[in-house]
Amino acid sequence: MNSRQRAYLKGLAMNIEPSFQVGKGMITPQNTEAIAESLEANELIKINVLNNCVDEPKNIASILAERTNSEIVQVIGRKIVLYKVSKNKKKISLEVKKIR
Repeated sequence: MNSRQRAYLKGLAMNIEPSFQVGKGMITPQNTEAIAESLEANELIKINVLNNCVDEPKNIASILAERTNSEIVQVIGRKIVLYKVSKNKKKISLEVKKIR
């Protein structure tokens, strides 16, 4: 993913609400599976890391991205944005037009 694609996804993510919350229970296999299903359905999701979570949001983002085979778009404060191309329901096109 290049910087233009990432900037486009960041713009789209500003308008969506967090789909999931990660708290002191950390990341369970059930959470990971639900996030993977949501990524397949929506392609772009936002996750909120609660204050009672002991791990850093960047670490949680990298773990989730690895387990769901997705890409980290952004980690700002306690918000994580992940993107994964859907196999069946492509909603977001990342083709960037070249400007001369």
